[in-house]
Amino acid sequence: MNEFLQTALMYAGALCAVGFAGMGSALGTGCAGQGAVGAWKRSYMQNKPASFQLTVFAGAPLSQTIYGMIIMFIIMGGKAEYYPTYLAIGIVGGIAIGLSAWMQGKAAAGACDAFGETGKGFVNYLLALGIIETVAIFIMAFSLILISKLPA
Repeated sequence: MNEFLQTALMYAGALCAVGFAGMGSALGTGCAGQGAVGAWKRSYMQNKPASFQLTVFAGAPLSQTIYGMIIMFIIMGGKAEYYPTYLAIGIVGGIAIGLSAWMQGKAAAGACDAFGETGKGFVNYLLALGIIETVAIFIMAFSLILISKLPA
């Protein structure tokens, strides 16, 4: 295979890492944002102030895009001859990180509903979201370890 195609496939892996992570962040923030909007609506209907803290829940899935971006930059700095590994890491790692973001968004929507209703439990809900976030951090870390084991 020629070097141009190897480089192209390496960059495709880099794009997959950030692209799939970004798709998950979009789905996750969409879910969480819907939960925040619903909770704010309930507050307004009860003539209560809307909690700004719900924006923390709504934005939580955004960080997974950053993890995908880190993998992307590391892949882009690699050698094109390792394109199969980079492509696999980009696809599998990006999808795993994206799924973490999506599920975090679903949990955040529930957190918005619960916190909006009770005004209590903010830290507990944030801890649950942090546990889901850890999946994405693990995937990023393990991906970087795999890349670091490639011959120099």
